[in-house]
Amino acid sequence: MACISHTFGASMKIGQLPVATQRQFPNKLSQLLFLHPKNLRSLKLCDSQSYNRLNRYQSYTAIFNSLSSDHANSDERISVLVIGGGGREHSLCYALKRSQSCDAVFCAPGNAGISNSGDATCIEDLDIFDSSAVIAFCRKWEIGLVVVGPEAPLVSGLTNDLLKAGIHAFGPSSEAAALEGSKNFMKSICDKYGIPTAKYETFTDPLAAKKYINEQGAPIVVKADGLAAGKGVIVATTLQEAFEAVDSILVNGSFGKAGSSIIVEEFLEGEEASFFAIVDGENALPLESAQDHKRVGDGDTGPNTGGMGAYCPAPVLTQELQSLVMSSIILPTVTGMAKEGCKFVGVLYAGLMIEKKSGLPKLIEYNVRFGDPECQVLMVRLESDLAQVLLAACKGELNTVSLEWAPGSAMVVVMASNGYPGSYVKGTKIQNLEEAEAAAPGVKIFHAGTAVDADGDYVANGGRVLGVTAKGKDLEEARDRAYRAVEEIKWDGGFYRKDIGWRALPLKQKSSTC
Repeated sequence: MACISHTFGASMKIGQLPVATQRQFPNKLSQLLFLHPKNLRSLKLCDSQSYNRLNRYQSYTAIFNSLSSDHANSDERISVLVIGGGGREHSLCYALKRSQSCDAVFCAPGNAGISNSGDATCIEDLDIFDSSAVIAFCRKWEIGLVVVGPEAPLVSGLTNDLLKAGIHAFGPSSEAAALEGSKNFMKSICDKYGIPTAKYETFTDPLAAKKYINEQGAPIVVKADGLAAGKGVIVATTLQEAFEAVDSILVNGSFGKAGSSIIVEEFLEGEEASFFAIVDGENALPLESAQDHKRVGDGDTGPNTGGMGAYCPAPVLTQELQSLVMSSIILPTVTGMAKEGCKFVGVLYAGLMIEKKSGLPKLIEYNVRFGDPECQVLMVRLESDLAQVLLAACKGELNTVSLEWAPGSAMVVVMASNGYPGSYVKGTKIQNLEEAEAAAPGVKIFHAGTAVDADGDYVANGGRVLGVTAKGKDLEEARDRAYRAVEEIKWDGGFYRKDIGWRALPLKQKSSTC
């Protein structure tokens, strides 16, 4: 359906739809938001503040696309609020919108691409770190489930406050989120419950850290203990690089409070992979495997980033290895967290190293939310009702649901602003996105950092800006479709890796440069 550009205006009357909309929905007006008595009462459109909020954030397309054509079972349906505004959150909104049990999808703060795509209603002015404001919004709009995307609100305790208010929230408590918020805490859980991981020591004194590094030798890994947006890990190939990393974090404070202490860890040689499991405190349900590309440059060169692309499934994670990850890493963690008095509810995202010398998985780190950009490839392949699965996890009923996946593979290529992961310029114009999505079957563009300028054009508003995602019957077809879409996009201010999937597929030679 073509996007309707009008927004709610003061002249529109409640219960009256514009002519264009009546033509598109000729037989189901009584099922739409404006004419359904239950929804009309719950949205309180007569309230001027609510009316103005919709006037500012909602397009007709976003409302109509968020409602099912079958409203007869509305009592069994829920509205969902997604917290965050990146590519991960866009893909979650996309999957939730397709969920049969989902009545409407809101996203706070969201971004221009999420809003314009019709995948969710974006609430830009809702402060996601103000729990009272989030709770008030949920009560006003009868939100049945909150899905917290990024790690920072989880670590700060948003889920704790929502649960106290009686609102279902998918995501761990602040205590359980320490698995990601503190690498030292994660390592201590591994030590206590026999979870395989790299040998390590924790330091706050730079001299002691350097002494230990000198004893261990290089290559070696230096990590900021706290949250550093995926950039707090330095893989040092020489002693000098390791010493500089120590000084950068502990002496110069390059990561602020996140670097008040560091982990110095043995270097593991092998192939990295991402493993995800939805957890309800006691049970764990594995998702499909995926593989991220952390380094900024082709051939896994340059500094680490938040992720430059991913594919799903990851051939390196065989069925045997997935079973081993569940039994030796995921389930002991779930059990251990429960014994520690902080049951984990949410997504356990295990960053793994499949060791070259042993062929066995070791835990590099935990994240406590869906990975970005792995979430994008997972969500385009997911065929289950995501809202019901996440709600079951919140209720401790994960053993009552299962996951179904579309056959084949998916790939996402991240397009980032020039200079990322260092300093970059905002405001560069991006064009041809509609043409890109139409370039090949199965293409979906997820917006991670976009805004709209005065002329109505998309502009870059972040480091990682777009996640060009495609499905295919196999990984090669998914790759070809994704890059075909990427090449349609006109953006002078951005770049992307041209070898996503190189570990699983031979790099296809391109006839033109981008």
